[in-house]
Amino acid sequence: MIEALRSEDIINKVGGRFKLTALIQKRLGEIMQGARPLVERTRGMTDIELVIEEILEDKVGIDYDNSDIAKPKPKPKKS
Repeated sequence: MIEALRSEDIINKVGGRFKLTALIQKRLGEIMQGARPLVERTRGMTDIELVIEEILEDKVGIDYDNSDIAKPKPKPKKS
């Protein structure tokens, strides 16, 4: 399992598990169709690991301004 998916940070970044799944699927399809990676691919990195790294580095995301998807509200940090 990819370690980044164990954290709630990536889920909260896009506004939920379903939105994250949809974003990963869309970007993975683009990569498989020949789109250029937006982060440097390290040796042995799979396509899905590449997509997750792009999301973590804010290279890809959901365009809330040009869609009808509600922008996620920031969750308060636990102390």
